[in-house]
Amino acid sequence: MAQITLDARTAPPPVRRGGLLTIIMLGQFMAVLDVTVVNVAAPTIRTDLHASGAGLQLVIAGYTIAYAMLLITGARLGDILGHRRAFLGGLAVFTAASLACGLAGSTGLLIAFRFVQGAGSALMVPQVMSLIQRSFTGTARARALSVYSAVLSGGAVVGQVVGGALVSADILGTGWRPVFLVNVPIGIVLLLAGPRVLPGDTGEPGRRLDLPGVFGLSAAVVCFVVPLVLGHEEGWPGWGWLMLAGSVVLFGGFVALQRRAAAPLIPGRLLRTPGVLPGAAAIFVCMATFGGFLFSLALHLQGGLGETPLRAGLSFIPGAGGFALASLNWRRVPARWHRLMVPAAFLVAALGYVGLGAFRSGGVGLEVAMGLTGLGLGGAFSPMLAMALADVPVGDAADASGLLVTMTQLGQVVGVATFGTLFLSVAPPTGHALAVTGTALAAVAVLGACCSLLVVRGARRPG
Repeated sequence: MAQITLDARTAPPPVRRGGLLTIIMLGQFMAVLDVTVVNVAAPTIRTDLHASGAGLQLVIAGYTIAYAMLLITGARLGDILGHRRAFLGGLAVFTAASLACGLAGSTGLLIAFRFVQGAGSALMVPQVMSLIQRSFTGTARARALSVYSAVLSGGAVVGQVVGGALVSADILGTGWRPVFLVNVPIGIVLLLAGPRVLPGDTGEPGRRLDLPGVFGLSAAVVCFVVPLVLGHEEGWPGWGWLMLAGSVVLFGGFVALQRRAAAPLIPGRLLRTPGVLPGAAAIFVCMATFGGFLFSLALHLQGGLGETPLRAGLSFIPGAGGFALASLNWRRVPARWHRLMVPAAFLVAALGYVGLGAFRSGGVGLEVAMGLTGLGLGGAFSPMLAMALADVPVGDAADASGLLVTMTQLGQVVGVATFGTLFLSVAPPTGHALAVTGTALAAVAVLGACCSLLVVRGARRPG
């Protein structure tokens, strides 16, 4: 297996790797969990705060919008401030905003604090991959990235389970508030332990924040994400289509700015690194199908099969288990098979998606299909991530982290918007809608297999 060789100037300092990985993975887990934990609490929030439909949408989506908008900026700030400082700073903002969300007395305050919470995550989360890049090499790095992949899947599913459990428990009559307050004690523990465990760094001398690039990219992402998140509930109004069209123009302007920038947010040399661009595309496709899978199946389980939010969340365990199993164990496959494993895994996921429709009435067949889907996505995402990063110099670790984490997040947003809209547009019963959506998910998974072939031809083996 290939090892990534570092010279004395870039070799990672001695760190307690077990403690480091625990701290940053718990931070990552909280950030992912908060994307989905609010979904099952939404009806209770609406009743308690008398929220309008639009207000409730922004409570749920505000976090995602801020998170997606600022990820690449957060990655660059890690290079400027130092990754430990940026991680702990983002964690502090996230924890404080979680407390504020849990105590919010109005819909407006809750929306505002959700945006702040997303901004804290955007500063914290890119440092996770950057710290892995800088503190681990070779097989150890591949193992750490596998844990990272398992946390992404587990956090998304556990969020639904935890949300359902906390709302159902109605602890001391607090209703929905514990879904936010649960982050506070965990965040405090991490803030106390982090300075002792995370490696210290003072940032990269000479690194600057490309402010025109920040504003250009942020505007482009907002114009792209907002209509996708709110479009269906608002009936796809004209302003949504105008924003989507505007995002294309703004992305084009961002690219033009980057070509002339002295310190671009996404350096051209990073995009020219073998495996990075097709790897980012494959990761986007993988997470788009994953987001669409979670959303459409949750609607089917609750709307079609009549399951409670908690029971529906628990139903995703086979999928999450399959994802984690593949993520944590793909390195056990002989190295000579690694290059073919990713496209094969996408095809396994496609088979699972077809099975969702075939076994839509529930039972063991549906659980097997969910397990296959998770197994395929985990077997694609983890080695794909490792291969996309295999040739990235340590000096570009933060920028690569920002790019790939942004593609992961945008993929989920696009998946929920597109496949969710498809599911909701098909005439009831929901079983037929699930079959149609599963077929579409399978087709996109096959596209992911094609994208992954472009990566495995040029990238080195992922540890």
